[in-house]
Amino acid sequence: MKPLAELDRRGVRAVLLDIDDTLTTDGKLTAGAYEALERLKRAGLRVVPVTGRPAGWCDHIARMWPVDAVVGENGAFYFFHEANRLQKRFQDSDSTRAGKRARLQAITAQILAAVPGCALASDQPYRETDLAIDYCEDVPPLPVEAARRIAELMRQAGLTAKVSSIHVNGWFGEYDKLATTRRLFAERFGLDIAAVNREVVFAGDSPNDAPMFAFFEKSVGVANVRRFEGLLAEKPKYVTRAASGAGFAELADHLLRSA
Repeated sequence: MKPLAELDRRGVRAVLLDIDDTLTTDGKLTAGAYEALERLKRAGLRVVPVTGRPAGWCDHIARMWPVDAVVGENGAFYFFHEANRLQKRFQDSDSTRAGKRARLQAITAQILAAVPGCALASDQPYRETDLAIDYCEDVPPLPVEAARRIAELMRQAGLTAKVSSIHVNGWFGEYDKLATTRRLFAERFGLDIAAVNREVVFAGDSPNDAPMFAFFEKSVGVANVRRFEGLLAEKPKYVTRAASGAGFAELADHLLRSA
């Protein structure tokens, strides 16, 4: 991973970002990190959070934050706010999502019994599509090995599983953060994201960001990404000096320095 100073900021027109431990710091959205979002948006860049957080949170983010859209639940949907209306685009129909939620309930009990100390994520009631198991947000932190075990149990049950900095998320389906970001750019912005790859920066911090790290030529890890080096299928090309929200603000400073 190269230092952020080596990232060529010329021609960047969009910033995609994870939320937990990339934009936030110790579970809080700091003034400096939020201001970084606002500065990027005011400068005319497209700003899109790409997160594992639930539909309920993404409703608020799309309505209230200085963003152009939000991809949520690791790619289950994207939301955007236009003409005073929240617009929702899910990968699955309402009936399909309902059926999958019912199947997830039995899997939940099996995982909680098999991995002592983990818990159903506190944001689970606001989710439309996936199962989130908490291993270090509202429970005493478990080792990364416990997150690996949770993910393996999910895969054995037929789920796609991804480890974030706080949860392990599982869902029925082959989509991920990158697949839905591609769809968002095509449908919402009329752009082939592969064709504009060098115009996009992605910032993240954990294993569920690996598809984004691999795809984008200007992928950036905030410094705490090093916590997961052993779990990263693909690493970011660049890394900030600072961690979490301060690292994101560092990225915004770098991108806007010549603006």
